[in-house]
Parts: sequence; structure tokens; C-alpha cells
Amino acid sequence: MLTITRKLEFDAGHRIPDHNSQCRNLHGHRYTLLITLVGAVIEKEGQSDNGMIMDFSDIKTLAKTHLVDLWDHAFLVYRNDTVVRQFLDSLPDHKTVVLDRIPTVENLAGAAFDILKNVYQDRYGTGLSLSKITLYETPNCWAEVDANGNRHG
Repeated sequence: MLTITRKLEFDAGHRIPDHNSQCRNLHGHRYTLLITLVGAVIEKEGQSDNGMIMDFSDIKTLAKTHLVDLWDHAFLVYRNDTVVRQFLDSLPDHKTVVLDRIPTVENLAGAAFDILKNVYQDRYGTGLSLSKITLYETPNCWAEVDANGNRHG
């Protein structure tokens, strides 16, 4: 088995409602998402992805469809952050994503893993699976979630 990783970026706003510092305010980040897959190399002569675990463009297309396009240029808000939710609801056609957890980088990485784990699962009968999600909130701060349920920040 080998691993491959595809990087995507998106912009989103959030706030950490109970935080003691600046993060309690509405703000945004340029997030960097690393999707690491593990699987066997496809060995089918004449097939476009012969010699690959998965075509990088297919990884991107699936990630954009199921996660990135939904979160990009949206405000990611915790469902119990009612004051901000009411404000966002008052904005016509505002792109808001309501989450069941506070949108820290740790929780967003976990949510991304939960969303994407079934998207890639054994697509080709080669044992393909999502191995790890790494989500950078800034160039110096990130969280990782792996298939074993380990979460690192």
C-alpha cells in the first residue's frame, strides 16, 4: 500500500464564541486542506489511472463537490451560537454552514474527515481509503485526523 496527498485551499469565516482572545470575534482564514489516501496502485492496462492509487484530479473533484465548494467563502458557525446565527440569517443570500461543533481547526478537521471518509472508500476495489486529513488554519497552526481516530493539533 502507498499513500498520496492532494492539497486544496479555501477561504471561510468563523468565530470561537467562548474564546478568551481575538478568536471570539468574526474573522476568516485561508484554509489549506491536505487529503491523504492510502491504497494499492491500479494495474489495468489502457485505463487512464493505470499506475496510480487515484488520479489527483479525481481527488480534487470529489473533495470540491462534497466539502470545499460548500465551505469556500462561507461562514462556518456553531449551531448554538444563536446571536451570530440570527445575524447571518438577516443577510440576504448569505452562505452559512451550520455545524454541530464549535468551528475550531480541530473540529473542522474532524468534520472534514467525517464528510470525506466515505467519498473515497474503496472506489476501485484496490483498498483505497482516506488515511488522514490535515487542515491548516494558518501557515503555523493546523490539526490532523487519521483513520485510527487519532487527532493531532
